[in-house]
Amino acid sequence: MRFKLDENVPLRAGDLLTNEYHEVSTVKDEGLVGEPDEVIARAAIDEERMLITLDKDFGDLRSFPPGTHPGIIVMRLTDQSAPSVTRVLSNLLSEFDFDNLSRCITIVEENRVRIRTP
Repeated sequence: MRFKLDENVPLRAGDLLTNEYHEVSTVKDEGLVGEPDEVIARAAIDEERMLITLDKDFGDLRSFPPGTHPGIIVMRLTDQSAPSVTRVLSNLLSEFDFDNLSRCITIVEENRVRIRTP
């Protein structure tokens, strides 16, 4: 699976995904830090990458309707530290086949996951 990490996602999360044989690029590496959400989303779409972000705005179904992108994972965590984000992402990796999250908006909280399908 191909992923794009938003600027607010700790690099440890990218390491976790890479160690699981996923391909990862980051907003930072591409010089997109500070760009509007629409620019970040367009880059993920153009590269056919699922976006992982802590930005709640990407969970807006009107702005980013399911089925119009490769997938968006919004991590809505109280503790957004690198260890917490990595732990929750690791749990998500073990519980879900990410192919089933393709083209969906997935909202991940500490104790639940909501999936908005196309």
